[in-house]
Amino acid sequence: MSPPETVSDLASCPPKTIRRRPDPPRAGPDRIESLIERWEGLAVVASYHAETASWVFVALHDDRLGRPTGGCRMKSYPSPAAALRDAMRLAEGMTWKWAAMGFGYGGGKSVLAVPGPLEDGRRRALLTHFAKVLNGLGDGYGVGADLGTTTDDMAFLAGLTAAVAGTERGKRPPETGPFTATGVHAGIEACMAHLHGSADLSGRTVVVQGVGDVGEPLAAMLARSGARVLVADLDGSRARAVAGRWGGVAIAAGEALAAECDLYAPCAVGATLNVRTIPHLRCDAVAGAANNQLETPEDAERLRARGILYAPDYVVNGGGAMAFGLMERGIRDPAGLEERLRGIGRLLREIFREADARVVSPVAAARERARRTLEGA
Repeated sequence: MSPPETVSDLASCPPKTIRRRPDPPRAGPDRIESLIERWEGLAVVASYHAETASWVFVALHDDRLGRPTGGCRMKSYPSPAAALRDAMRLAEGMTWKWAAMGFGYGGGKSVLAVPGPLEDGRRRALLTHFAKVLNGLGDGYGVGADLGTTTDDMAFLAGLTAAVAGTERGKRPPETGPFTATGVHAGIEACMAHLHGSADLSGRTVVVQGVGDVGEPLAAMLARSGARVLVADLDGSRARAVAGRWGGVAIAAGEALAAECDLYAPCAVGATLNVRTIPHLRCDAVAGAANNQLETPEDAERLRARGILYAPDYVVNGGGAMAFGLMERGIRDPAGLEERLRGIGRLLREIFREADARVVSPVAAARERARRTLEGA
């Protein structure tokens, strides 16, 4: 049988024969079959890698704007169904991210559900298997680094498949962190401009929660902009080191949410904003790199009710995805990339104005903008 001509064809064509292990019997809502039956996405590709006892899931949510594209997450999950659920949730988030930014890509995401840390040889074996799955999709999905995967992983994959987004086959892709940080920095300036009439960060206090691949370059950018940077991380020694390098102040991870500041920038795990934590916030705005910062959709309204300006995460953290999309289109000049990435700030200003005019949260305004883009595709 010839490969599907488009991503949409994947929903109806027979899957390629691959080794897989049945999902263990569980309650109805937790079974892989039930998740797929309820999902409104295009298709799910599943494979089992026996050598590493790992599951591979590729969730393709939407292709109205273009090829589904999104990062690959590698982590341990309590069950294969939990891994698939995460892939589906993240793929849908990519649909909204691309649509909100008006980029010609669709929503997709992949998950490598591993039983635990893999040493180099076994990790390469799993990635090699993943590359075979990607090649079986033809041009149906573009992949990049995400939580648990690295630029080295993407460089290895790029030697085996053309599916690595934003890079030429066999060449090492650039680090995504600085690109994402550039967009978040522009988003923070947009928040201050909307609240105070000026994007100048001099003297503003910003809490950066999580100083990994995105949080550290963001802290550096904020410090160079004259902001007072409070740095928090579960690894206290890392927080102190980053604060020392960039003239910031290290605070305990447990103090970040309630620290008095102009803006809180969550750059680590998601769901830090919820019914339990929002009452303790002492900031005027929230804009960070973490995915899925709101635990529930209602949390957007909780923030608005408290007068806290929220930059929708899938917009403000879109710099990494945007950069790879631009590089796929041949835009690789650093100055040109930065100029386009900083357009995230202009986009957020429009979203904030629209939210104010409609008396809704910025999340509602961003979602409506994305919906119009998708419906017009």
